[in-house]
Amino acid sequence: MGFGNGAIGNFFRRHRSIFTLGLMALVLAAMADLGAGIFLSNMEDYLIAVPGMMVLIYSAISMRGMVFGAMGSRLGTSMHMGTFDLSFKKGSVLRSNIESGMVLTLFMSLLIGIVGWLVVQALFATEARNISIVDFTFISMLGGTLAGMAIITVNILVAYIGFKKDWDVDNITAPIIAAAGDVITIPMVFVATWMYFNVPRLVNWSICAVLVAIALVTFFMVAMRRDQTTGRRRIVDEAKRIVVQSLPILFVCLLLEICAGVIIENKTETFVSYAVLLVLLPAFLNEGNALSGMLTARLSTKLHMGTMDAKPFPPKEAYDNFATMYILAGITFAVIFLAAYAIAPPTLPFGTVFAIVMLAGLIATTVINVLSYYVATLAVRFNLDPDDHCIPITSATMDIACALILTFVIGLFV
Repeated sequence: MGFGNGAIGNFFRRHRSIFTLGLMALVLAAMADLGAGIFLSNMEDYLIAVPGMMVLIYSAISMRGMVFGAMGSRLGTSMHMGTFDLSFKKGSVLRSNIESGMVLTLFMSLLIGIVGWLVVQALFATEARNISIVDFTFISMLGGTLAGMAIITVNILVAYIGFKKDWDVDNITAPIIAAAGDVITIPMVFVATWMYFNVPRLVNWSICAVLVAIALVTFFMVAMRRDQTTGRRRIVDEAKRIVVQSLPILFVCLLLEICAGVIIENKTETFVSYAVLLVLLPAFLNEGNALSGMLTARLSTKLHMGTMDAKPFPPKEAYDNFATMYILAGITFAVIFLAAYAIAPPTLPFGTVFAIVMLAGLIATTVINVLSYYVATLAVRFNLDPDDHCIPITSATMDIACALILTFVIGLFV
């Protein structure tokens, strides 16, 4: 029947779940991200006044997405494999993921503050003298901790509702968590930055010291836990496993995220000058993050369950998923463009904004398809857990790729 109506109809029937739940989640996430973009456009004074603010914001946003996107993928896999239950008992899947999520949030927020400040000092030395490492770390720690507590609640709600309604959470977790990361993190960073400017320095430093102490204590408490032994069977503590295995890859991803932040920081004046670009910026970057997370979660589940083999060239099951990504991306990027143009002041012509968003979106989706498949299959080949490693790697890589793609395409038209 080839590519006739029958083949097309079968394709949409096979992927009904992703074209209903997945598309709805992506569109809702895009709308939420545009709200984050509006909030970001109202932070213009802080973006200019605080050196490296874009570096901090996008590192913090992306780290929330990576930590809790991976958590959502793990919970989705456990549902598919029948090991998930709605229990907060010690050692349960849900509690282990909550514990590891908060530990990683605290510890990575500390690293974002320290490493981000060092990078800003190196690349923006003249402007960066106005902020100390303690102040930069304070903004990162407080904003990251507040955002992490809120996003972990969203993750639990998604898992609870998905489990009760028997949804395929692989299709909804990535876009929802990525959007929640944007919508929640930007206001939380704003709160922390407001405190930096308006609260006595000693109070801020005291809060920073407490958060750093909590981050270090909880990290070592989890990382140093002893595994249980039952007879001849050794039971590895799941929270410890997640933290120990995730931290190295998250640190590498952090460096990539900081690079993405630096790219955007260098274009801050352009984004501030054209309000529509600043409004759509979080939505565009999140769309790449959400699509890569969605595809990676689906491929990881297939590899876990043995319904797809890790081959040098993608099998048919992978190409089916690639096609769904192009369709979903085309619809949601169009929605982002129309909504951003309607919301923001008309600082650029309609056709120019359309060309920027759709061309950059097409390039980004192609990168997502190639990247997600090979990251997932390489994780399997090296005996790594795809849920722990794939989403952080694809998210970080797509953030820097989307930042490069968007700024490059903007340069072509503006």
